[in-house]
Amino acid sequence: MYERALSPIRIGGLEIRNRIARTAHATMMARDGKITDELIAYHLARAQGGVGLTILEAAGVHPSAVLSLANLDDTIIDGYRRLATAIAPTGMRLFQQLWHGGHIYMQPDGSPPLAPSTVPSPIAGVAPRPFTRWQIDELVAAYGAAARRVEKGGLDGVEIHAGHGYLLAQFLSPVLNRREDDYGGSFDNRMRLLRRVLAAVRDAVSPGFAVGVRLSDSADPRILAMDDVGEVARRLRDEGLIDYVNMSYGDYYALHRQVGGMDAPTGFQIPHTAPPVADFGLPRLLNGRFRTLEEVEQVLRAGEADLISMVRAHIADPDIVAKSAAGHPDRVRPCIACNQGCIGRVATFGRLGCVVNIAAGDETTLAERLIRPAASPLRVLIVGGGPGGMEAARIAALAGHRVTLAEAMPSLGGLTNLYRTAPRMGTIADIAGWLEEEVYRLGVDVRLSTYMSADDIAAEGADSVILAVGAAFEAPFRQIQFPAEKIAVAPGARVIGSVELFEDRRADRGQSALILDDVGHYEAIACAEELLERGLTVTFVTRHKMFAPQIDITLRTQSALERLHAKGDFTLRVGSRLVAARPGEADIAPNFGTKVETFAADSIVWVGIRPGQTKLAAELEARGIEPVCVGDMLAARNLQCAIREGHLAARSLPSGAVAARPIRAIA
Repeated sequence: MYERALSPIRIGGLEIRNRIARTAHATMMARDGKITDELIAYHLARAQGGVGLTILEAAGVHPSAVLSLANLDDTIIDGYRRLATAIAPTGMRLFQQLWHGGHIYMQPDGSPPLAPSTVPSPIAGVAPRPFTRWQIDELVAAYGAAARRVEKGGLDGVEIHAGHGYLLAQFLSPVLNRREDDYGGSFDNRMRLLRRVLAAVRDAVSPGFAVGVRLSDSADPRILAMDDVGEVARRLRDEGLIDYVNMSYGDYYALHRQVGGMDAPTGFQIPHTAPPVADFGLPRLLNGRFRTLEEVEQVLRAGEADLISMVRAHIADPDIVAKSAAGHPDRVRPCIACNQGCIGRVATFGRLGCVVNIAAGDETTLAERLIRPAASPLRVLIVGGGPGGMEAARIAALAGHRVTLAEAMPSLGGLTNLYRTAPRMGTIADIAGWLEEEVYRLGVDVRLSTYMSADDIAAEGADSVILAVGAAFEAPFRQIQFPAEKIAVAPGARVIGSVELFEDRRADRGQSALILDDVGHYEAIACAEELLERGLTVTFVTRHKMFAPQIDITLRTQSALERLHAKGDFTLRVGSRLVAARPGEADIAPNFGTKVETFAADSIVWVGIRPGQTKLAAELEARGIEPVCVGDMLAARNLQCAIREGHLAARSLPSGAVAARPIRAIA
């Protein structure tokens, strides 16, 4: 079934056991630039799951640019050896990506970045200092020394990062590189530094040690076009400087092109990255939101790539290859491409995680292999069959408890059953479907269409009760920024909530709508896109100073704005509030101003903060039952909180099956 995906391939003098790879991605698990036990455990879990090749996250080779790993001196070698020793029995190959960020980030000491010239990046926003000739020589030597340390540490290869708008890509660009010496101007001159770096690396390592390059274009082809990237790859191949090429897509001028969210189709990068290296003659490693071995097999059979990267898919489930090869692809926990727990958690909490797999990044304490059968199985009653409740049921069943899951609705899934129908949100249903299949597979007693009162719960006589009944459906119609202010809503004005919008999709919403977003997450985006697709004009109003700030770091807002503006008549007002609503129109004003604008609004969609539900828990406590409340029942938040809290609640059951852990915040 996966004949091509599971077949070996050679990179230089090295054999890779299959065509499944994990390209470099930030975990931020290093400490003081060094490899930690947590980082080893993270990669070991994926190695044990069967992946063929892993490229470690970017290691800074020069003190002017370090993010997580720092390959600056020989102190990194011991960490490489510990990692290589742990991984060796699994057969997975390990490469290290070597990197300099150029103008993207400030130097670690706060100094301005170093770059080819003084063109600033949209991230640092500071004019960089151009590399001097002696600094360039020092950098070239640093790459060679770093590669030598990688080989001494027992790894199998290195990859030079010359894409995604980082330093070496900046030198390649005719826009970012404005030098007038022999490192700027002509194409050959702009390639000079990359050639020197690769030559230094080749000289520093043994002949059989794998050397590759990662390349990508710019979001703006005038900065660096994909055709030029292909020419770079061909010249490096012809000069014998590389053993493989890793082609990617995009830079920091449009980050969503690099890591597509659930709005991006499977293989979204392939039409851009495959043609420049067609018939390349060396192994081509490509990316593009692949989640299953079936998808990988199709691309490999079509000859568009030789290896395929599955980074986020392996964050969600380390055992993709093993499960699929054993004939159980249905048991692979699906990545939903929300980017919230991986990219979002790295950026906000400084450490990689995953919405659907809370053990990601916490393998030393939360890996499911640590779960042992309960010494004294409990009767566990879980009320609420949304993702949080299903995750609690799954983990409790894995520990051997006798689990009953009661859901008031005729199907499991909670609000995912509603929002899965929203535009560009279909993959949110994948995790709910997987959880449902696992719950049934593990023998949980599932009771659908079963509303449970406090008396019903007490009558069950369960040893432990977990409540996951969700938040209130309706949010109070009061804007957070102005809690004392009452919105003047005239008779006949139509105000609905986001839940109602998707519950009754046949209802006539008129010709125009105003979305009032008090939350700042994806919910309001989904409402706006839904109504634009129905042909309504849409005005999007939010109290926030920017569009959807709660998910901006997930890289999904940029693509959403592109779609919203392209779909129809869309107007955005940030830092604003609703003042009054009348039939067919609404008045808005700046949060801290008085100028009123009137917009057509046959319908006003209110996306507000929904409170939790406390009544059932209080009734149980009055009967001497102390339930554990998880997910939106505490307060409406997001899928990440629901799954995490359901998981931790089940692992904290007082049975001796697993170490009791208090429910802790997302961190």
